[in-house]
Amino acid sequence: MHGIIIIDKPAGPTSAEVVRLVKSRLDRKTRVGHLGTLDPFATGVLPILIGEGTKLAPFLQEGEKEYAGLIALGAETDTLDRTGDVVRTAAVPLLDPERLEAIAAHFTGTIAQTPPIFSAIKREGVPLYKMARRGDAVAPPAPRTVTIRRLELVAEGADRLRFVVACSSGMYVRSLARDIGIALDSAAHLHELRRTRNGEFAITQAVPMATALAELERNDYRSMIGMREALGTMPEIVIDGAIERRLRNGDSSALDGLAPRDAEFYKVIAHGNLLAIAEPTSRITSTIARIFNVD
Repeated sequence: MHGIIIIDKPAGPTSAEVVRLVKSRLDRKTRVGHLGTLDPFATGVLPILIGEGTKLAPFLQEGEKEYAGLIALGAETDTLDRTGDVVRTAAVPLLDPERLEAIAAHFTGTIAQTPPIFSAIKREGVPLYKMARRGDAVAPPAPRTVTIRRLELVAEGADRLRFVVACSSGMYVRSLARDIGIALDSAAHLHELRRTRNGEFAITQAVPMATALAELERNDYRSMIGMREALGTMPEIVIDGAIERRLRNGDSSALDGLAPRDAEFYKVIAHGNLLAIAEPTSRITSTIARIFNVD
């Protein structure tokens, strides 16, 4: 089987552990991957790519993300979340709505953000979190440009902030929590995190991990989203057998003149299934970006 299962990851396992659990319930040759790593304490939308579905990753991973969660004020940790050791404390100011609205506006838009030291960013081939965990002195990563389209902050008690954020891929919510603490002249870390959307995949489509694993145990694929459907609103064309044979032989000129208008990429459908993803190179010609073997 080939496609995507949207798992509602519980707190505890890493994203890699979820992949391992899924893979253990499939044929050992079946490839399995995921989109968008979630920290172990985080929950929510974790798309699991299965079989030829793993080839969809480049076309899905840049979508906007949405999160909801809780920021704890008064202490910053080395990991920037509740699992780390406290490295700095500070008084917590009054959390009046006007100030929170101003801070939310300050972080909305395109901003520079410094990722956490405890992250999967690599330096000389080694993830920074591995260097930090073994006690190495790790310089902070270089700031990167991220986009926050929407940020809502609401006080919950005297030292907690409930938040909702919609952001670009690559934005670290842990760093956002740290920076909000600094903007409040305080300190902060991320206490709870739930991803509610990853690109086109929403929490309403997600299946509890235990349910998904139980279904796979009995070869039940009812929760799997097909590859054609997983690409959502990407334009598509339907081809006949003659064009299909030419494409399978590597002849992308079979698509000449068929690209949908203004498409960045488009789906090529044969027999109701996704055969390929193509990229227009001009108004007439296209190149095959990816071909799939789903027979």
